[in-house]
Amino acid sequence: MQILRTPETQFDNLFEYGFSPNYINIEGEDGQALRMHYLDEGPRDGEPILCLHGQPSWSYLYRKMIPILTAAGYRVLAPDLIGFGKSDKPGAMDDYTYSGHVRWLNLWLRKLDLTGLTLVCQDWGGLIGLRVAADQISRFKRLVVANTGLPSTAMISDEMSGFLGQMYPAVPVPDAAMVREQFQSGGPGAFLYWVKYASESPSFSVRDVFGLLSGVTDPRILDGYVAPFPDDRYIAGARKFPSLVPLLPHHKAERLANDAAWAVLEKFTGRTLIAFSDGDPVTKGGDATFKARIPGADCITIPNAGHFLQEDEPAAFSSAIIDFMQKG
Repeated sequence: MQILRTPETQFDNLFEYGFSPNYINIEGEDGQALRMHYLDEGPRDGEPILCLHGQPSWSYLYRKMIPILTAAGYRVLAPDLIGFGKSDKPGAMDDYTYSGHVRWLNLWLRKLDLTGLTLVCQDWGGLIGLRVAADQISRFKRLVVANTGLPSTAMISDEMSGFLGQMYPAVPVPDAAMVREQFQSGGPGAFLYWVKYASESPSFSVRDVFGLLSGVTDPRILDGYVAPFPDDRYIAGARKFPSLVPLLPHHKAERLANDAAWAVLEKFTGRTLIAFSDGDPVTKGGDATFKARIPGADCITIPNAGHFLQEDEPAAFSSAIIDFMQKG
């Protein structure tokens, strides 16, 4: 496995990102060491909050929230998933699997040996983080679920998966504009356009993804999000994520693994906050599954926010987390 490491100079003087780096080595399945980066801010004796990003972001996504949460007395940890941010980046798309990401984060969490955690997860931070929480549930006190999902066999039946599998070959390789049109239309195959754009389009770019899924136009912020990817050699992980969402027939094992995670989460004795935004074209309506399967959860809607609610409404999202934690 070829492992790439983004040069540190890429991260010089990033806008609004004045945090100290922390690194830990974890072992890949082939025995190679992978260096994983994480932020660790706030008082060491504060209750720990684990903030997980998705695709194609990194810990930069939480840069506005971290000062708010630490000012309230909390310790905030925000790792960069393997393939993203300042963490190492395996160079081939085939190096990335859903279970592999879960394994990497499980290893990171065991090495840090954190307990009493509040998980804050969005996008792939939820698909991975909720699996890790289920694997190590005794470490978690609370869950905050935002703009994410955990696709299971109850959500994606074999029949639906087969239908999507039949649709996928007929989907053209789109550009970003076509993906936007599909999301706006709300058609059943819209996500397949997203998968094919990320995995196959020669025009795929991290900058364009933020154009698709956010209202961010400030070039300084966009430069921050693309900093980990100095050229296309570094974006295999970002390209692979959408095609790892377990929708298609060959993903059955991951849906079953998610079934096992749901069985743990439904019995979780801690507290859960479901906090979806009102303007996310990707996960719209996904909160209904969490509300149905975790009926005792607190529920709020973050208004005026899209997919990246940490970027769009960091103060409102942070306040919701603080209020939730202060209730016990």
